[in-house]
Amino acid sequence: MRHKRSIPNRGLRVADQIQRDLAELIRELKDPRVGMVTINAVEVTPDYAHAKVFFSLLVGDPEATGEALNEAAGFLRNGLFKRLQIHTVPSLHFHFDRTIERAAEMSALISKANASRAKDDETTED
Repeated sequence: MRHKRSIPNRGLRVADQIQRDLAELIRELKDPRVGMVTINAVEVTPDYAHAKVFFSLLVGDPEATGEALNEAAGFLRNGLFKRLQIHTVPSLHFHFDRTIERAAEMSALISKANASRAKDDETTED
């Protein structure tokens, strides 16, 4: 009898496959609330019962998109059943990922600080 643990990184490979397949399946959704979604990461529980799906948006309302994706979770899960060769396809839980948003804000703050420092340096040199 083989245990699931005998396959190294299986959970990571399953999460990676779910991420790729979901990206394609989401494009097929007809819901106008779902804009330009990027799946950033998928975290699958060890028993494969649940998957947290982290997404970001190029355009659109994160809250409305998250709502639409969670409403479509059953449809998307059925799509995964057809694509994945695993016995248990996890329930999907979508979460907006603010990492990219925060990175852009930090980058803007750093640029502003550098511009301010350069201006101060020019003033002290005169």
